[in-house]
Amino acid sequence: MAKKKTIDFKKYIQWFWGIILSGVSFIVLIFLFASWGLLGVLPTFEELENPENNLATEVISSDGKTLGKYATENRTPIKFKDLPQNIVNALVATEDERFYEHSGIDFRGTTRAVLKPGSGGASTITQQLAKMLFTGRASRNIFLRIGQKVKEWVVATKLERQYTKQEIIAMYLNKYDFLNQAVGIRSAARIYFGKEPKVLKIEESAMLVGMLKNSSYFNPLRRAKEVKQRRNVVLKQMNRNGFISLKEKDSLQQLGLGLDVHKEGHSDGYATYFRSHLQKVMRKWVRKNPKPNGEQYNIFRDGLKIYVTVDSRMQQYAEEAIQEHMSNLQSYFFKEQKNNETAPFYDLEKPDIDRILERGKKNSDRYKRLKSIGKSKKEINTIFNTKTKMRVFSWRGPVDTIMSPNDSIKYYKYFLRSGLLSIEPQSGHIKAWVGGIDNKYFKYDAVAQQKRQVGSTFKPFVYATAINQLKLSPCDEYPNTPYTIPKGKYGIPEEWNPRNSNDKYGGMLSLKDGLAGSVNTMSARLIDMVSPKNVARLAKSAGIESKFRANPSIALGAVDLSLLEMVGAYATFANKGLRVSPMILTRIEDKNGTVLEEFTPRTKEVLSEESAYVVLDLLKGVTQSGSGVRLRLPWEKPKYVTGYPYEFSNPIAGKTGTTQNQSDGWFIGIVPNLATGVWTGGEDRSTHFEGIAKGQGATMSLPSWALFMKKCYADKTLNISLEDFEKPENLTINIDCGNIKSEEDEDIKEVIPEEDTDF
Repeated sequence: MAKKKTIDFKKYIQWFWGIILSGVSFIVLIFLFASWGLLGVLPTFEELENPENNLATEVISSDGKTLGKYATENRTPIKFKDLPQNIVNALVATEDERFYEHSGIDFRGTTRAVLKPGSGGASTITQQLAKMLFTGRASRNIFLRIGQKVKEWVVATKLERQYTKQEIIAMYLNKYDFLNQAVGIRSAARIYFGKEPKVLKIEESAMLVGMLKNSSYFNPLRRAKEVKQRRNVVLKQMNRNGFISLKEKDSLQQLGLGLDVHKEGHSDGYATYFRSHLQKVMRKWVRKNPKPNGEQYNIFRDGLKIYVTVDSRMQQYAEEAIQEHMSNLQSYFFKEQKNNETAPFYDLEKPDIDRILERGKKNSDRYKRLKSIGKSKKEINTIFNTKTKMRVFSWRGPVDTIMSPNDSIKYYKYFLRSGLLSIEPQSGHIKAWVGGIDNKYFKYDAVAQQKRQVGSTFKPFVYATAINQLKLSPCDEYPNTPYTIPKGKYGIPEEWNPRNSNDKYGGMLSLKDGLAGSVNTMSARLIDMVSPKNVARLAKSAGIESKFRANPSIALGAVDLSLLEMVGAYATFANKGLRVSPMILTRIEDKNGTVLEEFTPRTKEVLSEESAYVVLDLLKGVTQSGSGVRLRLPWEKPKYVTGYPYEFSNPIAGKTGTTQNQSDGWFIGIVPNLATGVWTGGEDRSTHFEGIAKGQGATMSLPSWALFMKKCYADKTLNISLEDFEKPENLTINIDCGNIKSEEDEDIKEVIPEEDTDF
């Protein structure tokens, strides 16, 4: 009988433990190699303390609202305390149920994922954060992926040692890209629901957490059905983990997404033109104010907080006012152009029109782009004459159409443009800035960039000079007769004898009547009494920075200035003759809240308090019976004047302005604590209304001012003054002139007094 072969179990046991120990040793070595950086660079302790982020710079209004951001990534980090508990619950329930139990790696989840593929991911919230912060996208190569996973584990354990669980949750939600320019939870809450994260509802938080699975796929603006299904999965997980009841889950799953989209691109939201101007200001600021280490601040990445003077409420009212009036006014302009053979231009021959359109083509982004890639003139012309799909502006909303680029250039020439600026005279703070009708389609800023002829709105500087130098009274009278300044005087090449716009002369006229009726001969007489140089000197002292020749014609506004200059200068009258330079910044902070600079206004005395008050009294006459009287009385409403009747009863100092051929319409109105100006016109001076009724400042710009002010007065939190201007003590100049007798009074119920249009 053969002997049984003895099995040497000891050998197998040695092999078994050898394999186990080798495996463990290999894993330990892999982790050691990873921690030593042999599998790729790992973050240093300092980098863990301050992980690299692209942080959006935030523009914050005077009333504490975010007006917009400058960002490579639209990310504004928030702290854990600013998160609602429901979003924390939704995140833990869906992404990492044992988050509070592990130290960065969920070995139980990892084992389940290995033994049972498809049972769910094994990455913890901390690992996902490590991946986003330091390790990047996973490689398709299996070996590289394993190495990358090991690095994630190493970084995750470091993060767990370095940060609290609450800090890790906040970092994760601050880092994630929720698409549509929503990087981080705060941007996502603002963009998708128009609110701060703290006030998110349970179902809103669940939707955002659902996007964490794959925001490219679960995009609420493209796949609402799939996003809702994913949100309901999150709600189910919240119920499963005891964060909400079954009844709550069932009820919330029936709700729609409830989106309230507020995009935060550079051309979205409020104050878009202001933010574009501010960006230019900040570029200059960062060059002059480096970091402590000598590097330059990056406004798109360094998370600065820029506190500005603009009030978000007033900004909203200003933009609404411009939109309401301009959409209405534009409809009448379109109707008029149907009978215009050279539409949208007047007074031009075909060669002149061709030059305007060619200039528009060469100024377009499309032309510059084609030129930069080396396209020939012939190729560019072919492209500009070829019809293509494009989205164009309309007051009913963007329109998808097919037209050639050349046709689109002419199409945009039809649109009237407008700008509004509002300044607090006592502080110089700019409270509202509307640079145009739509920043996506019309980039040129009508507040600071554009300079247009100002017409009669310049006349108050002539009157102010005469009052300040000669102590004239609003009651002083002069003959209403043609007035001539001879050739050679003030260096003019020929004699200058401006006509009144209505060709009416005769009798005596007071200064108050003269300004209320915008009488040209009175302005000519006054500028000759004080000299053009002195008028120019006062205007520049009040804030007019543009260069212009000091000749007699400036008395009628034959000078190109910006809305910013004009409103800033008018504010001087409301501030008792003291010029306060307009300002847009109050302070700048870094991402940690350290104040980098605080800004204070610059002041300058321009004219006496008495003279400033007398000028205001003259300007009040304009709105009592002059060209601004439309603000007062409820006459029959012209359909092209939006929001009429206005029926203001409080004291308002103001002046309209209309330039030659109705190319520009102005209105600047002042109450004691607010000076606001509006300009309206075409991109080209040859784009205008044919007649004065629709083309004057009282029709084109005054309505926007009136709508804006009515909205401001309706908001009692703004405290816009309804009082009269403060009268100086011991006023020596007589201002009690009785009734104003504007030369247009006899026909005023039918037609608002016309502005001077002849220079």
